[in-house]
Amino acid sequence: MPKIRALVVDDAVVMRRMITQALENAPDIEVAGAAANGVIALQKLEQVNPDVVTLDVEMPEMDGLETLKEIRKTHPSLPVIMFSTLTERGAVVTVEALTSGATDYVTKPANVGNITEGINRLEEQLIPRIRACCSRSSSPVPQLPSTPKETSLPTVRDFSGITPEIICIGCSTGGPNALAEIFEGQNYSLEVPIVIVQHMPPKFTGFLAERLNAKSPLSFYEGEDGMPIEPGSAYIAPGGRHMTVEKNVSGNCLRLNDLPPENSCRPAVDVLFRSVAENYGNNAAAFILTGMGYDGKNGCQHLYEKGAPITIQDMQTSVVWGIPGAVSEAGIADKVLPLGKISNELIHYDKLHRSIIAK
Repeated sequence: MPKIRALVVDDAVVMRRMITQALENAPDIEVAGAAANGVIALQKLEQVNPDVVTLDVEMPEMDGLETLKEIRKTHPSLPVIMFSTLTERGAVVTVEALTSGATDYVTKPANVGNITEGINRLEEQLIPRIRACCSRSSSPVPQLPSTPKETSLPTVRDFSGITPEIICIGCSTGGPNALAEIFEGQNYSLEVPIVIVQHMPPKFTGFLAERLNAKSPLSFYEGEDGMPIEPGSAYIAPGGRHMTVEKNVSGNCLRLNDLPPENSCRPAVDVLFRSVAENYGNNAAAFILTGMGYDGKNGCQHLYEKGAPITIQDMQTSVVWGIPGAVSEAGIADKVLPLGKISNELIHYDKLHRSIIAK
């Protein structure tokens, strides 16, 4: 089995060496080349023909975002993993990159005692992401038809009587770009409220909400404890905190907590989806988009048992078919759709929601 070939792009010599060492510690990955800025990286791209690129956000001459946009012109499906710092500037640019076609991101090691510890941290963060992204790209992916076909499932449940009061969405690797594609091109203004978990650290989720809010007719917010759940609004769980929903006599609102991570995640999709199942039952609809791991499967199981419809993104358009694949394997997905058809499905549930409100 050929090794995964990586191109490492970073202007700092020490960081390039650390990334190179971390990758070469993996038996199935090799560093095919390195570059100190985007200009050199674009030249090396054609020379070394990598399977994945690790791309620093801030570099001289041509920064990571500019480089990403150039890469996407000639290599639309090449996995690109952004490297950023846990700073406001790093978060803003990384979110911009993720919603502009970057595959995933890792944060640079901070507060580490020595280089060895830094390399270990990089191995933990970077290698699983490379393997997940390249497991899809290493085998030929069939070309999608211009009009993607829906995938039918053998078990068909009847949802003619549902009254959707809320939509919940879970996503991870590739999620920001998927959310951008779904909502930024949408001319239809949804009325049904939406709650979202996207696996991201603090700061990043707030900037993701700002980015989507600026480019969508829907109002996006980073969730806050006690925030009312209102029509025409979408709420993204803040990085580092679990988000749940609550229904009471005074209205529906969000609740945040700092309980332990689930599936190594906080916020966790399972936590949000369970609370939606408990509070809304079958008056909800769930969507699982691209993502690594299986966080969301158990939450979907709760919703499925309550009678809520479950829609997942298909394998061909997912960056990583981890979470949607886990839901599919569990036999609890009612629909499998390409990313390009998710928006229409949201509109379908929104129209059902409006018809109930109008009565």
